[in-house]
Amino acid sequence: MSEAPHLTFDLDKPGMSTGYLVVAEGGDCEALSLPVFSLNKGEGPRLLITGGCHGSELEGPLVARRLLEWLPEAQTCGRVIIVPVLNPPAVQASSRNTPADGLNLNRVFPGRADGSLTERIADAVSRLLLPLADTVFDLHSFGPGWEFPPAVTTLPIDDSYLMAKTIAVAEAFKLPMTLVWEHPEAPGMFDVLAHDQGKVFICAEFGGGNVTSEALAIYEAGIRNALIALGFVEGKAEYPLFRKQKSSQTLETRRSSDELKSPARGVFEPRCSVLDEVNQGDLIGILHPMESLLANAIDIRAPGRSIVYAIRSGAYVDVNEGVALVARPQNR
Repeated sequence: MSEAPHLTFDLDKPGMSTGYLVVAEGGDCEALSLPVFSLNKGEGPRLLITGGCHGSELEGPLVARRLLEWLPEAQTCGRVIIVPVLNPPAVQASSRNTPADGLNLNRVFPGRADGSLTERIADAVSRLLLPLADTVFDLHSFGPGWEFPPAVTTLPIDDSYLMAKTIAVAEAFKLPMTLVWEHPEAPGMFDVLAHDQGKVFICAEFGGGNVTSEALAIYEAGIRNALIALGFVEGKAEYPLFRKQKSSQTLETRRSSDELKSPARGVFEPRCSVLDEVNQGDLIGILHPMESLLANAIDIRAPGRSIVYAIRSGAYVDVNEGVALVARPQNR
């Protein structure tokens, strides 16, 4: 290693200041310089906004940059740190994982200073940025190949006070769905590290990877609503329109039963849309085997009364590959 990770500027400087988070070079990559924007209006809450953790999810970097067009003037207190792209090599390659080592940045936190590139990025963020925030907005999307509504998600949290506080912030986005997501790959997530430090962490899942101006406007409006709720800016929160409706609901999942998987190889045909309510036995989609003249199409049906929150948008799938995800209203 040539040097330790570091920031090139003083985040405490009043007003808007810019610089870089430098991730040390290693045997697999030269040093990386991640652009960082600090909007410091003095006393008040502390927020870190990050995008580009996964390189195939470009809504986050775009919305983060859009915030910089109006937030410096609108912000009335506190400090907001914005890092539009956490993983530049992955974004440049349009890849979910880092090309240099094949790792998923959101599975290696808190990282390692002497690790591979992905681990060094996680280490730099964990040590130099996360301690400066009370709240984190990590901007993702569900990625290409899935239909998914504009949503905010959180993992279940053992600390009931932190769980309630997190849900309150998540619902303040007023997006169509707030999801308490029992994720099977939680260890190593940025979320878990932040929760362990008592911080509110919101993972925004900005739709299914179809980047349009209308979609970006919804996502930006959701963040503005949350900034109002946290006290950073003044104004009245409004529900963004999604499919010409104003709606918001909080759902939760059960890891063991809420992912519907393909029983065979073939082309999946969706027969419902996200946020559709279904009852046990209702048709979710049809799997069409394509390698046999004799194989019949296979119905994929709802396991019980639930709400479809994600569905494959037509794709060739392998055996045991996910084709739909369901949830139900959260019990409180």
